[in-house]
Amino acid sequence: MTLSDLNQLRTFVVLYELRSVTAVAERLHVTQPTVSYTLKRLRARFGDELFRREGRDMVPTAKATHLFGPLHEALAQIDATVNEHDTFEPAEFSGELVLGLTSIGEQTFLPQIMTALARQGARPHLQVERLDSDQVEDGLTRGIIDLAMTVSMLGGPGLWRSSVREVEYVALVSGAHPLPETGPHMFAGRHFLRVSARGGHIFPLQLLTDQGLMQRVVLTVEEYATVPAVLEATDLVVLLPRHVAQVFCGWFSGLSIADLPWPGHSTPVSLYTRGNASLTPAQRWFRSLVLDAVRE
Repeated sequence: MTLSDLNQLRTFVVLYELRSVTAVAERLHVTQPTVSYTLKRLRARFGDELFRREGRDMVPTAKATHLFGPLHEALAQIDATVNEHDTFEPAEFSGELVLGLTSIGEQTFLPQIMTALARQGARPHLQVERLDSDQVEDGLTRGIIDLAMTVSMLGGPGLWRSSVREVEYVALVSGAHPLPETGPHMFAGRHFLRVSARGGHIFPLQLLTDQGLMQRVVLTVEEYATVPAVLEATDLVVLLPRHVAQVFCGWFSGLSIADLPWPGHSTPVSLYTRGNASLTPAQRWFRSLVLDAVRE
C-alpha cells in the first residue's frame, strides 16, 4: 500500500466521522479541492458514490458504512504501531475529551470523575454531551464521543464494553407523603411522575406499563434534575435507580425511598468506547480513569 493509498483511506475515514468536506480539509490540513478530488478517486476505486450531500452533511451510503469499520481499524493499528514508543503524561495533556452521559450520569458520576482527574493533576477540556440512546452508538463509532456510560445495550462490532454498576429501581416520594409498607397495593390512590426514556432508562416505563399504572402518570419531564423539587412539593411517586435516589436524598432531606413490590433490576450501567486498537493513548488513559472512579 502506497502513501497515496493511505492518505485516500484516511480522508475516507475522517469524512465518515465528520460528514463535512470543509471539516475534513481543516482536520487534515489540506484544501477543500484536495478532499473533493480524493473523494472522486475513492468513488472510482470502490465503484460507489460513498457519500451523498444532504443539506450541509455528506451522508454515507450503505457501502461506505460497510467499509468504515475495517478501514478505521486498519488505520488505527497503523497509527498505534507508529506511535507505540510515545509516552503519555496525563498532567501534560490539555486536549478535549468528550464524555456522553445522561442527566442521571452527570449528577452521580461527574463528581467522582473530576476528583480522579484532580488526583492525577490532569487538566483536559472535558466536554460532557447529553446522551441520546438512539444516537450514542453512531457517536462512538464516528469518534464524536470518546466515552459513554448508559444502561442501553449497544451491540456494535467495533465497540468495547464494561459493566460498571448494577441498577436496582426503587420508588421515591416526599417524606410528607410516605408510601405504606412494600406490597402489591402500596401505590393505591397515588399518581406518578415519569422521566423521559431518551437517555436509555426505559425500565420505569416498562414497569408502569406492565403493572397497569401508566394511566396514573400525571407529569412527564425530560430531566431527572427537576424530580426532587417536584416530589417535595407534591405527593407524586417516581421510579428511579436506587443510587440516584440516594443522591437525591442527600441533597433533599425531605425525601423517602421505598422498595418495589416487583423485581426491580434492569440492565447495568455500562461504559462504552471504540475497540482497543482504535483508541488514542489519551482515550485509553481516560477510560481507565473513569472505570476506576465510578467503580469506587
